[in-house]
Amino acid sequence: MTRLERTYLDWNATAPLLPQAREAMLAALGMTGNPSSVHGEGRALRMLVEAARRDVAALVGAEPAHVVFTSGATEAANMVLTPDFRMGRTPLSIGRLFVSEIEHPAVREGGRFPRESVTGVPVTPDGIVDTGALDALLAAHDTAAGMPMVAVMLANNETGIVQPVAAVAEIVRRYGGLLVIDAVQAAGRLPIAISALDADFLILSSHKLGGPKGAGALVSRGEVLMPAALVRGGGQEKGHRSGTENPAALAGFAAAARFALDGLAERNARIAALRDRLEAGMRRVANGAIVYGSGTERLSNTVFFSLPGLKSETGQIAFDLEGIALSAGSACSSGKVGQSHVLTAMGFDASTGGLRVSIGPSTTETDVERFLAAFARIVARRRGRADAA
Repeated sequence: MTRLERTYLDWNATAPLLPQAREAMLAALGMTGNPSSVHGEGRALRMLVEAARRDVAALVGAEPAHVVFTSGATEAANMVLTPDFRMGRTPLSIGRLFVSEIEHPAVREGGRFPRESVTGVPVTPDGIVDTGALDALLAAHDTAAGMPMVAVMLANNETGIVQPVAAVAEIVRRYGGLLVIDAVQAAGRLPIAISALDADFLILSSHKLGGPKGAGALVSRGEVLMPAALVRGGGQEKGHRSGTENPAALAGFAAAARFALDGLAERNARIAALRDRLEAGMRRVANGAIVYGSGTERLSNTVFFSLPGLKSETGQIAFDLEGIALSAGSACSSGKVGQSHVLTAMGFDASTGGLRVSIGPSTTETDVERFLAAFARIVARRRGRADAA
């Protein structure tokens, strides 16, 4: 029996491990010691960790000293989304968290804020944060209860739609709040500078860039204003995140960050051309296909679509049987497939859900053609069943 050739089109869930990252990790795994030890072996690993910090900082135009390594983006979100902050040694209270309705669950759950202190911010039917609604919500916020914090993503993980962060930042500054940007999907796909975004904090993830899973970072604009530590213990990461660092994972993270910066514009142009070819092919096969956000600025690699009457879980299984790996929105819920909260927030009927194709640097024209061939077969089978009925 011939083995079915697989085509991986789920880069937003996780990017394949880059060869450069694998090599860097293997080299680090061959080193002995603890980065906090003062002997030669420990100092060598400390140098590796600090080199990784510089590379990750460069990815988002930050200072290396402002990068706190974590076990991933979810931990970084839980670290920064807290009412308990410090301005140096002085406690600072955050009164309420405002999160857009399309945020990843790691942010949408509100971190360490009580549920009653989390307010959702609506989005427009185009999938963009409603800045007018945000302005009204912050104007009504009682600052006597503490500063407001606003958390929005730079690019949505399901639709790929890029958010108006500059306009959001202007509103947040007007009301004296803090701005947290989830840059997980945007990093390596958009040029990013924390100062240009006017963000107080950025959240990053290694495995979305082609680095290993289990590594992430919280990047701050400065060192004075910081959240209370989520993980306490030995005081690593300047006391912001205790626990022995994972040099191998951080070496892989750094290698992925370096790759992401190298030739970003050219890579994006090639990927966007593949995405456009894929979308055009879909429309030729099924003119009833809905591509969400197609008229809005999106990441160059993402297509979130639905076919009338095709449930997302059914479609995902059908594509998998065709050898195509894609997802039904966010791959963050232990394999569960459910109604898309992003489509609901945009005002669409989310009962059937949507399917997400996300591509990357090693995606080829052949991969796109395999997807389109599988798409045509799935559509033809559905038509055949409809005609038979």
